[in-house]
Amino acid sequence: MKIEESTLDSIRSRPRFKMYTDISPQQYTAYLRNFLGENSDEFSGVINSETAIITVKTTENDYWKPNLALRAESEDGENITTVRGIFGPSSAVWTFFMFTYFVLSILWMVFITIWFVERQIGSDDFPWALTASFITVFLLALTYLASLFGQRKARTEMQKLRSFAERSVIKIEEINA
Repeated sequence: MKIEESTLDSIRSRPRFKMYTDISPQQYTAYLRNFLGENSDEFSGVINSETAIITVKTTENDYWKPNLALRAESEDGENITTVRGIFGPSSAVWTFFMFTYFVLSILWMVFITIWFVERQIGSDDFPWALTASFITVFLLALTYLASLFGQRKARTEMQKLRSFAERSVIKIEEINA
């Protein structure tokens, strides 16, 4: 088994990694179902033919609870399967953050355009536009910091999920050896 992770992968809002193995994606899915069943006291999840969503069972169910999405893909012409893992929050939290980024980005573009056009035509009708664009950039940075806070809060669960993914591939390779 080989694992890849770059520096960029660790600073993304949804960290990711890749694992390579020599079993087929179908075998991986079948073994992953069994592995999840063996570890059902600590993990829960949904596994279908294309993806698996795994979570850590905890007593509290807060907004920062991470999910691990696993996708097994075969490389063309090779007997290598790539297992891609992507960490992320629940779909409701992810949608909220993406909606917030979208709205704030649009507002920033509107405010900076108003300020720029006002400067070009020599008008002073919108003196608040530059200040509003700075406030919008500050709110964007605050949103990003909130996502980093959520990642830090969920770090132990993310490490458990990462360990689960690695152990599943190692166990599968041991069975096939």
